[in-house]
Amino acid sequence: MRVRFTCRFFTLIVLFQSLPLMAEMQEEKDAGYLPEIHGTIRAKYELEPEYMENRFQVRNARLGASGKIGSLVDYYKVEADFCDRGEFKVVDAYARVAFDKSFKIQVGQMRIPFSVDATRAPHVRYFANRSFIAKQVGNVRGVGAKAIFKVPDLPVNVEAGVFNTATISEHQVWQREMSYAGKINCKLDNVTIEAGVESIVPDSIRINLIDGTVSWSAGRWMLEGEYIYKHYTGNAFEACHAYNVMADYHIPLKKGLFNQVSFQGRWDGMTDHSDGKRNDDGRLELTEQARKRLSLGTTLSYIRKGVRTDIRLNYENYFYHHDAVVASGDRDKVVVELVVRF
Repeated sequence: MRVRFTCRFFTLIVLFQSLPLMAEMQEEKDAGYLPEIHGTIRAKYELEPEYMENRFQVRNARLGASGKIGSLVDYYKVEADFCDRGEFKVVDAYARVAFDKSFKIQVGQMRIPFSVDATRAPHVRYFANRSFIAKQVGNVRGVGAKAIFKVPDLPVNVEAGVFNTATISEHQVWQREMSYAGKINCKLDNVTIEAGVESIVPDSIRINLIDGTVSWSAGRWMLEGEYIYKHYTGNAFEACHAYNVMADYHIPLKKGLFNQVSFQGRWDGMTDHSDGKRNDDGRLELTEQARKRLSLGTTLSYIRKGVRTDIRLNYENYFYHHDAVVASGDRDKVVVELVVRF
């Protein structure tokens, strides 16, 4: 009896001493330890009326988990695309440590901090097809680290990072040079101004980019203009200029299956562009020729809690130099897209 009483008494002491630790663990759990599961599916149909060529495509089938682990690791994210035009890709894999409310460090695989339209996730884009800035000129993901700084008492955020020059599919490559990027964002009432710089080495030639964006949002309207200057060092290729000007206007719907309809317009373009990779002769070559495009669209949306469904109809009208040779996929087209975000 004395042994049994002693064991029970010892157990009570251990449990009593463990209460603060259990409370702390519960607090960490309540702070968001369990991850949130999210996903995006984008499927579309495209038709080039002049040539009567068409196709169906699953542009994205993303599934990811994100959350926080207490007050130190204030955010983490792992996301994979199970069908990016038929291919599997790991998109994001990073964690962020918060030293205080104004200074954080993020390490892993992520979108390089540069450009506004290029950093938009698939479920928050306004058009079925990305702008030339987001697809060709400023589209870079990297493996590295970045610092995030919120200026105290000012609506200013600064991000700057260093990344491997190798692609996100090559994590084991040793290299002498690195890629760098940074941007500063300032929000004043309805206007957001962002400027950024980026220096990358896709092959062996360093490419430097400068970006500037002004966005205005009020009521049902959103207007945005972005410009990128892309310079190839050593006169390896003529500098590329790219721009994107777009507008969105949405109207709430009170009856019917959908609760919002919106209308979009975009004018974007770029001069001759090289992706920065050398050919067999050791020179940079033209990968995307100069073009301009007018895009018009309308979107029906169902938005409720954590779920959003968009049915989008776009028409794209391309403009080229008279002697340009245009390939399939880069011609006037009609696009119908279904986007589901959960």
